Amino acid sequence: MANGSTALEFEKPIVELELKIEELRVFSKEKNVDVSGEIKALEEKCEILKHEIYNALTPWHRVQLARHPQRPYTLDYINLMMTNFVELHGDRLYGDDPSIVGGFAMLDDIPVMVLGHQKGRNIDENMKRNFGSAHPEGYRKAIRLMMLAAKFGKPVVCLLDTQGAYPGDAAEARGIAEAIARNMKIMSTLPVPIVVVVIGEGGSGGALGIGVGNRVLMMENAIYSVISPEGCASILYKDSKFANEAAKALKVTAQDLKELGVIDEIVPEPLGGAHRNMEVTAENLKSVLKRNLIELIKINSSKLIEMRYKKFRAMGSFEEKKKKCESNGIKSKKRKG
Repeated sequence: MANGSTALEFEKPIVELELKIEELRVFSKEKNVDVSGEIKALEEKCEILKHEIYNALTPWHRVQLARHPQRPYTLDYINLMMTNFVELHGDRLYGDDPSIVGGFAMLDDIPVMVLGHQKGRNIDENMKRNFGSAHPEGYRKAIRLMMLAAKFGKPVVCLLDTQGAYPGDAAEARGIAEAIARNMKIMSTLPVPIVVVVIGEGGSGGALGIGVGNRVLMMENAIYSVISPEGCASILYKDSKFANEAAKALKVTAQDLKELGVIDEIVPEPLGGAHRNMEVTAENLKSVLKRNLIELIKINSSKLIEMRYKKFRAMGSFEEKKKKCESNGIKSKKRKG
């Protein structure tokens, strides 16, 4: 059952029904009255309502689910999917950034370097981890770990979940743009398989800093965009209250990005979102990760690098067709956008 305090606005009808069902169960137990028929009828009604609501999610609804405070984060997935995780710290230049975590682990019998953005569950954790928005030392730690994985010939798994890199003066002073650009450059030529998964929010350069891979996957209710819907609405509509419209226009959802060829595969979540059943969600992701890694491990280094290059160069291609030109016998043009 969903927690009423963390339920999203569009989930409120479901939560109300679930609370009624729980109240009936308590009443039945306390008064020793058989109300199993009423409970069963409400459960059936609730299940129908869930399918109606969750099968008709708008892009803005998925933005809200991607940000859900109970959604599994990087360390949750590591603990649920992997064993023998050894966390590594520091960038060997400035310090350690808890906004990005990483280390060696075992995905069943596959040794991997796993890393990703880490948010907090409460205000103290979020202050420590900076709400998952990394400083330059976070990205430098990440690339240090990836280069260590390459040294030992181990595949890399990157879990993306951030609104963006930290935008403050300290990050700028320590070279946040250079750190992200350097990561993308090195990742593009890393001689081991890289699988990237957007598990929550994939925001702007903050996500791309650990987002260059041979395969890019997305959880069903994750989002991936150059800017947040609120930021886009503030620029285009001059008011962040139009974030709903911006989310639709930006094509931030996994379904949109799969159709556009930006991502390779969508990882299914339980009905209602990953937070409704973390164990099932992690099992789904583990299965997809293993399949992709097994395929990529068989490919030699030079081919992996070539595949990665072609994959990202192909993004933004589009067909431009003009009916008037075609009627005159002029072929449509293919351009890079």
